[in-house]
Amino acid sequence: MTAPTQLHALGALEQAAAVRKGEVGPVELVRHHLDRVERYDERFGAFMTVTPDAALAEAAAAQERRADGDLPPLFGVPTAVKDLVDTAGVRTTYGSKAFAGHAPEADAHSVTRLREAGTISLGKTNTPEFGCCCYTDNDLAGPARNPWDPALSAGGSSGGAAVAVALGLVPVAHASDGGGSIRIPASVCGLFGIKPSRGRVSSGPGGIEVNGLAVQGPLARSVRDAAALLDALAGPEQGDPHWAPPLPPGETFLSHAERSPGRLRIGRYARPAAEDVTVDPACLAAWEHASRLLEDLGHVVEDIPTPFGPEISGHFVTAWGVQSLGHALDPEAEELLRPVTRAWREFGRGVSGEQLAAAITGMQRAARRAVRATSGYDVVLTPTLATLPQPVEFFDESGDPLDNLRRQSAFSAFTSPYNMTGQPAVNVPLYWTPEGGIPVGVSLVGRPADEATLIALSAQLEEAHPWHDRYTRLLAQP
Repeated sequence: MTAPTQLHALGALEQAAAVRKGEVGPVELVRHHLDRVERYDERFGAFMTVTPDAALAEAAAAQERRADGDLPPLFGVPTAVKDLVDTAGVRTTYGSKAFAGHAPEADAHSVTRLREAGTISLGKTNTPEFGCCCYTDNDLAGPARNPWDPALSAGGSSGGAAVAVALGLVPVAHASDGGGSIRIPASVCGLFGIKPSRGRVSSGPGGIEVNGLAVQGPLARSVRDAAALLDALAGPEQGDPHWAPPLPPGETFLSHAERSPGRLRIGRYARPAAEDVTVDPACLAAWEHASRLLEDLGHVVEDIPTPFGPEISGHFVTAWGVQSLGHALDPEAEELLRPVTRAWREFGRGVSGEQLAAAITGMQRAARRAVRATSGYDVVLTPTLATLPQPVEFFDESGDPLDNLRRQSAFSAFTSPYNMTGQPAVNVPLYWTPEGGIPVGVSLVGRPADEATLIALSAQLEEAHPWHDRYTRLLAQP
């Protein structure tokens, strides 16, 4: 059995297997990870709220259940929930001082599913205010810092979750993605992250569904762990506005991580829809590296035109501005918000019903065109980001909010179009910069509702070009 100081280096499925075999108990596993949270969280900003008493109580209950026999694949595994999603009785701030003392009365459906899967939450992970930004910083917990270089941002808006997984504070974490918020921190922190199809994971009962952009999904260090967490999260609830078709009976996403994807036809492009964005050479190098790996595995890789036009940026900004108003606030609470959040909400209040309808219609038309244009391909390959991870100060909010928003748009130019289409997309950590050893991800986009092919292909890439050893330095720290 792995020594206790190395428990955090095990993947989620490995930890669950150790629990089932009686090699480690859930209480010991939770205590070990809570110790790491205490050691690293202050420096790296992974958590908004840590719940040690509740986690240990759940672990003790899980310890009693170990003899039950047929346990879920992730039973007893520590995890964490992004602070945008409600957890009953636990401080849930949405990254905002305006909700600093807020404790919801009911769990989000995703939180219920995680609990039913036997995972044990250690608390709520760091997020920007209302998830509005592609970096993670707020007035309650401060910035989430990159585990590979603390001077750099961990990305966002699931930056806290990414930091927690990369540092081994938890082996897998819940995240969400409304414009790249799973894929961005996955790229920046060297993780595998899945943005599921629209309707794959329920956003209820309190999720904001103005435009269908946001989804919830997993962050992990391996494809198999992410697939297992997606199995735990997936499935609609009554009343959901979107339903993704389920897998055939008897199939799981984890089972697809253990299958060959077959020989695939893959389209690739590296020019973002926004015309004024220059892609960093390192991001292009990661994209070319992934293309060669895919060809070496026998797949057909072809250059394709960018399937989106520059007009989508305006549609997204309009819809995002309106969505930022999802949290109703009194005027005095509004003054507690950060400058960029206030700028988004001010813009959103100025959007007329006619403008919002035009933006949503424009997004849907652009999405239909893009899906049709790429329908001859099983997968589409793009850079995940247009630039390398940026210093924490790069996203400073003390100046003109519009300057901040322009920097964000250039940073994340490849991600938001696939929130518009609703297609599944993953970040695959195949490349680190030769000089600084900083991860640079690539994105694989699947056909609508086809996470299974993305998972099978990603697992094949992981086997051919493993990235787990990259974590040796991070996870060797006690």
